[in-house]
Amino acid sequence: MEESVRIRKEIEARWNEHLARHGSLFSSDELSGTAPPTVFVGAHGYPSVRAGPMVPPVHGDTSMMDSPERWAGRTLAEIVSDRLSLVRGVRTVRADAADGRYVEDLQGLAMSGGPADSDLRFDGPAASVPLADGYSAPFGPVGRVRSASYSGLSAPPKAVERAYYDRDLKASDAVVDLYEAGIEVSRIHRFLSVGMLGRRRRLVPTRWSIAATDSTISEALVRRILDYPLIDAHMVFHHEHLGNLFSVVLFPHRWMFEMIEAWYAADGTPGFGADREGARGMGGGRQPAIAGAYFAGRLAVAEHLERAGVQAGALILREIRPEYAVPVGVWQVREGVRAAMAGGGAAAEGFDEAVDAACRPLGISRPEWLAHGQTMQMSRQRTLADFIR
Repeated sequence: MEESVRIRKEIEARWNEHLARHGSLFSSDELSGTAPPTVFVGAHGYPSVRAGPMVPPVHGDTSMMDSPERWAGRTLAEIVSDRLSLVRGVRTVRADAADGRYVEDLQGLAMSGGPADSDLRFDGPAASVPLADGYSAPFGPVGRVRSASYSGLSAPPKAVERAYYDRDLKASDAVVDLYEAGIEVSRIHRFLSVGMLGRRRRLVPTRWSIAATDSTISEALVRRILDYPLIDAHMVFHHEHLGNLFSVVLFPHRWMFEMIEAWYAADGTPGFGADREGARGMGGGRQPAIAGAYFAGRLAVAEHLERAGVQAGALILREIRPEYAVPVGVWQVREGVRAAMAGGGAAAEGFDEAVDAACRPLGISRPEWLAHGQTMQMSRQRTLADFIR
């Protein structure tokens, strides 16, 4: 817990330093800065939503402030400090009003190929809000937008233009097309959120669009994986960042996936959450108990298998340490598992040995992990392939 307190104090010190430089944010009804570019759509009150840009009170290259794919190696305090400098402008609009001028301007900002100069006028001074909701990266003060103008917008990638202007393309197909064109996942969910994709366009709360994007892309990858040969070894992968420890086990089996999360209560006792699927998916259209983290982890594993041209069963163990003092969003699960898979795995003699190796660097014992999951039992079920080898 001491490390958690230290990190929070560092974040507070950085925030106070920011206020010393830009304290006028809380007394002015105007803001001029360079948007990363990014937008945010809230979920409260849906189908009426609060949507708007996120703009820091500085000019220059601010793209790093909303590019999770580029945050590897940064500390939690550095990430939160940058994010707190983003002022979130909001205006209440109907989710199905994706063709009004205000929303069209937001779409133009989101599409911009780089940061854009932004000038906002608020109904009153921006107000501070709680640090984070756990789904998306945190942000700073919030102000109600009276007027907004953007300049210096740069041309978007051709793939983004095609998806935006193609009104006959389903939103799910547009998401996959953009991913295959090399557009970052963090940008794709913004396009979906601000109503740029699909046949029947509407604003989608940011927390929903993040999960929908990860889910849609990973489902497309899994459909391909099901046609690939089984992996021929048991492999174990590890990565640690931002107070999160990830262990991933791949084993020879028709596609199945389970993710188990563990966190620590104030008294130090662990809590658990888990969910899983087989080759037919989760079944019943249900949502995972561990929410967006499940889809983020599934996407990272599916990417690895699709690149390797193999199929496997997969188990992710995520231990959330007290050092993860401020939640910064499920992006860090996707990037953490991506880093684990990219780091190269170690071979194990069999499934039991692989699970032992996966649990070794974690602070929770193997029996506790397995008591909250079903991979052990599922991995030993006989499949049709066992009888035709």
